[in-house]
Amino acid sequence: MNGQIGIRRKIKIGLLRAACGLCAVFTCSLTLFLLVYVLVKGIPNISWELLSTKPSYLSGKIGILPDILNTVYMIAATLVFVLPLGVGAAVYLTEYAKNKRVVAAIEYAAETLSGIPSIIYGLVGMLFFCQFLNMQTSLLAGALTLVIMNLPTVMRTTQESLKTVPQSYREGAFGLGAGKWRVIRTVVLPGCIDGIVTGCILSVGRILGESAALLFTAGFAHALNGFLKGLGSAGATLTVSLYVYAKEQGEFGVAFAIAAILMILTLLVNLLAALAGRWFKRRQKL
Repeated sequence: MNGQIGIRRKIKIGLLRAACGLCAVFTCSLTLFLLVYVLVKGIPNISWELLSTKPSYLSGKIGILPDILNTVYMIAATLVFVLPLGVGAAVYLTEYAKNKRVVAAIEYAAETLSGIPSIIYGLVGMLFFCQFLNMQTSLLAGALTLVIMNLPTVMRTTQESLKTVPQSYREGAFGLGAGKWRVIRTVVLPGCIDGIVTGCILSVGRILGESAALLFTAGFAHALNGFLKGLGSAGATLTVSLYVYAKEQGEFGVAFAIAAILMILTLLVNLLAALAGRWFKRRQKL
């Protein structure tokens, strides 16, 4: 009897392992297929002229230099706002907040923000930033909308990293006579810098892939502007320009070229996140 139960258990475990293996193979195959398909269709359409010029509707020339610069402007403007807000909120929740109900309410609100569809963020950003605050359709309005979208990511990663700093470090600093803020600034934050960097890199990846919210707030102009002037005017990022070229103009070669660029940038961002995490772990061990 025990032998039959053992055989059945082994069969169930074997079937479970086989099912998990099939799921893993399917996931890897799907990811590899998408990666190879986009790169094969997009890389042949990438040229120096495409990357270094702006579009000219008179001559029919297509260039994505304004879109690349707008993407860089969007990333810089978003990180300038979201990093202080996210890190500050995480420090308050972990180090200062005493009321557990307040902490639970803020954490619940952050989790709710992370689950809201991006198209709703775009609608709210258009109504509040573009119309109510009279920013019009601009990169700055899009950046502020992305700040709200990426705030939960930065806050949660920093908060979890703050919790990994041993309490003995804080107690030792307090025992030496350091104040609360000095302990946080010189002991706690340096010990959780890996979480801050991880949240920053993850935010960059989400900014690169966002399009729905920016269609409402940033627009899809292909004008070549400087940083300050560009923030105050409408502009298309790479994801928005991909939609415009594929859906509105039927330029699928250019769309696949932009998709390949975004895919490569996403891979680089993920690789950078992994390398940064390993580097900080090695540094903490030393």
